[in-house]
Amino acid sequence: MVRTKPSAGIDAGHPLDPLSEAEVALASEILRAAKNLGPDTRFTHVQLEEPAKSAVLGWQPNSRVPRCAAATLFDSKTGVVHVATVDIGSKTVTAWREQPTRDHPYGQPPITIEEVFKVGDIVKADAGWLRAMKRRGLDDKDIELVQVDPFSAGYFDREAEKGRRLVSAVSYWRKDLKDNGYAHPIEGVVALVDLIENRVVDLVDEPDVIPIPKKSRNYDRASIPQTRNDVKPLDVVQKDGPSFTVDGWKVDWQNWSFRVGWTAREGLVLHQISFRDGARERPIIYRASVTDMIVPYADPTANHFWKCAFDAGEYGLGKLANALELGCDCLGHIHYFDVPVADDYGKPGIMKNAICLHEEDYGILWKHYEFRNETFEVRRSRRLVISFFTTVGNYDYGFFWYFYQDGTIQLEVKLTGIIQTAAIATGKPYPWGGMVAENLGGPTHQHFFNARLHMMLDGEGNTVTEHEFRPRPWGTDNPYGNVFDTTTRVLARERDAVREADGRTGRYWKITNPNKKNSVGGPTAYKLLAHSAPVMLAQEGCYMTSRGGFATKHIWVTRYAPDERYASGEFPNQHAGGDGLPKYAAKNRAIENEDIVVWHSFGATHVCRPEDFPVMPVEYVGFTLKPNGFFAENPAMDLPPDRNSASRDNRDTGSCCG
Repeated sequence: MVRTKPSAGIDAGHPLDPLSEAEVALASEILRAAKNLGPDTRFTHVQLEEPAKSAVLGWQPNSRVPRCAAATLFDSKTGVVHVATVDIGSKTVTAWREQPTRDHPYGQPPITIEEVFKVGDIVKADAGWLRAMKRRGLDDKDIELVQVDPFSAGYFDREAEKGRRLVSAVSYWRKDLKDNGYAHPIEGVVALVDLIENRVVDLVDEPDVIPIPKKSRNYDRASIPQTRNDVKPLDVVQKDGPSFTVDGWKVDWQNWSFRVGWTAREGLVLHQISFRDGARERPIIYRASVTDMIVPYADPTANHFWKCAFDAGEYGLGKLANALELGCDCLGHIHYFDVPVADDYGKPGIMKNAICLHEEDYGILWKHYEFRNETFEVRRSRRLVISFFTTVGNYDYGFFWYFYQDGTIQLEVKLTGIIQTAAIATGKPYPWGGMVAENLGGPTHQHFFNARLHMMLDGEGNTVTEHEFRPRPWGTDNPYGNVFDTTTRVLARERDAVREADGRTGRYWKITNPNKKNSVGGPTAYKLLAHSAPVMLAQEGCYMTSRGGFATKHIWVTRYAPDERYASGEFPNQHAGGDGLPKYAAKNRAIENEDIVVWHSFGATHVCRPEDFPVMPVEYVGFTLKPNGFFAENPAMDLPPDRNSASRDNRDTGSCCG
């Protein structure tokens, strides 16, 4: 069953439903009229101002919670930034404040799509940049085809960057418009562009010219005419339709239910995740999303040392989301969510097929063969998948939330796209990464994501405990040497809960509800399984570390505060650092049996290889939440036995399984 509420209406069915197109339009109109906004106003977002948690939890279908819009906007001529809240029902601006951007620690709203496109024109009009191109042997026709990539400028305490709205720009030669520019980096030229003054304010043009690699490495269909001919169709068929139901923005599947949300910065947001356990609807997570990303590079040369993109806070994972393609991005019986959004001018539009919902087979869930009495039982695992993909410059990221029939929750991030590249002179080594092709290096870098999990495990009073495995010494209580122990430590205050994973001890964390007892007398709990991958490897004290402090630890736990929404703070673009999780945790509030947020930083350290080019195969990172004393038994015991009638024995040309 699928019921989709009309997007054009003003009245929403639930307080957490994203703004409709009509609400986006009305909020923008109210702001323009109330604040006399002119044509130079640009919006980085107009989206739902989520109501207070208490109001949401107390909501009933016949009650009303005010619908409010949150907006951040700036004047493209003066650079002045404002943050606003609009009460859509009363048609009033209830909050309006100027965001300081000209004083330390600075910070800017995200880069808009309009700005991304205008940077190339600004750079190509600069006389110094044109001279740099001519020094590298490019004529006017070559220069016309050069690809100019805007890249968030970061912060390095340089006078030219203080108080300005900036991007840095690097350039790539192209043989034609379809050519893959990342195969042809133009090394030693970096333009710092002021997006308000519309000019280059600083230009790096290194005296030593590194030749531009000219060999094409394209990936479009026309460039690969000879493809494999031995790939048979593999169809996913659900002849009776899916097992999930969608009612507006609410999803129900098996025993799971949750609400779907969306923001320009985070993209997909999941609200009120719960599991029906018999007659009880048991809450697990109030709100879950990926609030931040950071990609620091480890090459100290002019084109790369400053690269440290905060893809969520500097661009917007939701703002750059893809329109997903049936049969390509998503296989099977798909439900798409079309998301109402605001463009750079505050005008409403629909982001088609932004979110994909489907279910898929996941192998064996449980199985046993008892040979003594010929009892043979097996159940296959099925999972519900809700996902979106976003393209931020050269990289593409897919965010996939999985819900399993045994109560497990998993987030998997899929990294693909095109690596950043560096031109290498013939015969020279590349010490800052891996060679991926002749005269072409890929700088070593890291990708970090931060998931914000506002927990509500069986209620609002939750505690996090840390556990490790330790071998017990030989002794009378371990006479054979085989005993090992599991340690337990309560993370009582925020400073206690700034932690790293440790593969040597199998360190893991449990989110518990000390107010609820499980079937064996302990607190109900879920276990967070984190990978012990490296945290940020940049030195303490460098600007990458101070600006992206959340990536220096795997786990943070904070007391819930409505204004602590993002791991790197509200405005990481060009921020000098010190905001976000390190600032929140420094308050050292009590977090035992409290309304808490678990923040998990995870990612990958990428040393580039030839197989990563011209397009990188998907790399997977993520984490898992597993029930641990939450249920009285395996919650998937009641699954019906099933035999897939479409399966075939390849040795038998006619019959299916009998």
